[in-house]
Amino acid sequence: MNALKNKVQLIGHVGQEPEVKAFGEGKKVANITLATNESYTNSKGEKVETTQWHKVKAWGNVADIIEKYVTKGKEILIEGKLTYSDYVDKDGIKRYVTEVVASDILLLGKS
Repeated sequence: MNALKNKVQLIGHVGQEPEVKAFGEGKKVANITLATNESYTNSKGEKVETTQWHKVKAWGNVADIIEKYVTKGKEILIEGKLTYSDYVDKDGIKRYVTEVVASDILLLGKS
């Protein structure tokens, strides 16, 4: 059972220009959104396409690669783990966040 892990692999297109923040001692974090597309044929024989949006956070070397080479529209593969967090917004409402913390990236395509 050691093979059961929190592991996510996504292939998609970057939805906006990466947001990269630098911290002390050369540490960086990069935040991107990634769109994944899926299509299927419904019971009426019609082709249906759906897009799912994913929040992705990357640290260290992966953040460096994103900062240097990733732009809006670029097709990439992300590997990482799924994380959940929550916070209370300014109106006192509890909000939930699901994001992928990337541990590896592969640049695909030409865009």
